[in-house]
Amino acid sequence: MARHVIAAVDELPPGTRKFLEIDGRPIAVFNIKGEYFGLMNRCPHQGAALCEGPLIGLAQSSEPGEIEYTKLGEIIRCPWHGWEFDIRTGQSYCDPRRFRVKAYPAHVEPGASVVKGPYVAETIPVRIESDYVVVEL
Repeated sequence: MARHVIAAVDELPPGTRKFLEIDGRPIAVFNIKGEYFGLMNRCPHQGAALCEGPLIGLAQSSEPGEIEYTKLGEIIRCPWHGWEFDIRTGQSYCDPRRFRVKAYPAHVEPGASVVKGPYVAETIPVRIESDYVVVEL
């Protein structure tokens, strides 16, 4: 699995999302209360840009007349037909075995671990002696 730098942490505060394309795939990365999640930005129903829909919560009922509203801001609703998916897992609550959105792991890494790439230019030691910059080859 290839690693891709999405953004600096400051560019993606809690409650926001960022859209991008990686290897030809439309992806959205969400910051949910300081945790990061990636989802394919395509609804499995008819291909809408799923992640452009509103963030909502999950209404659950254990008995008639009792409704509990949970997962506030963790459910994405498709802007075309209202299908809903859990951002953490890509799972649909309508028919979780048939309809899922591809979820991608996303996490924060220290800058030092992503700044250094596989290609490193040769460096040459430089120092200052009196008033002269000196390079040694």
